[in-house]
Amino acid sequence: MEINNTNLTDLSLIASAKQGNQKAYAALMDKYKNSIYHLILKLAKKPEDAEDLMIETFAKAFDKLDSYSSEFAFSTWLYKITSNTCIDFLRKKSIDKIPFDSDSKTITDNILFSTETTPELDLIRHQRIDKIQRIVQSMDTIFARVLQLRYFEEYSYEEISAALQIPIGTIKVQLHRAKKQLTERLEAEKETW
Repeated sequence: MEINNTNLTDLSLIASAKQGNQKAYAALMDKYKNSIYHLILKLAKKPEDAEDLMIETFAKAFDKLDSYSSEFAFSTWLYKITSNTCIDFLRKKSIDKIPFDSDSKTITDNILFSTETTPELDLIRHQRIDKIQRIVQSMDTIFARVLQLRYFEEYSYEEISAALQIPIGTIKVQLHRAKKQLTERLEAEKETW
């Protein structure tokens, strides 16, 4: 493989991102977000779907950054993740939707958004919210902070970006990754509820 300035810049940013540098993540995202977004938009058709899939693509890429091989251009690797993300989306979209009922709600929907109220249910809800907060506090600092600001303090993306001095795109990726991790931990502890 021929090494050019783009590859050297990407490799430098990737090495820095692997060490936890949020600015390196943001720089990689800024560099590729427009091309990724337009590629996804051609397949997904709707701008809101393209935005969500772009965030999901970067979240997957950043989660798997350790598996990236410098044998290939970062853009090639990222486009492959984009392609797989779009294929998954289109497959899910083609499957008939299951009606939304209590069996199809997520754990957090059942806990936080139930409209039923009795003293017993209120106590259970309060205990579960406490458990969620404890799990959030035990997560990586950036994940805990974005979840806390977004869901417990109800900050907008812009307010979170200003508070943490991180670009909005990076906030969205970190929030996506944090929600995924939170859901996995809640599922793992579901039996204790």
